[in-house]
Amino acid sequence: MNGNLKRLRHRRALSLTDLARMTQLGRVTINRIENGKQQPRPQTIRRLAAALQVEVEELTSEQSGFL
Repeated sequence: MNGNLKRLRHRRALSLTDLARMTQLGRVTINRIENGKQQPRPQTIRRLAAALQVEVEELTSEQSGFL
């Protein structure tokens, strides 16, 4: 995953801490996903999509640059 997660997070005006609380994921985990240092599990992608109020496809689409 790369900048698409960060773009969507910024669009919702959420900090890493905000998104971490909403998804019950660690801030470091989200940061690593945003920076392409960690590949998320499918469950994690679903949690992020739900928190950001987007479809999973919007996060995982190659066109959007997420994976």
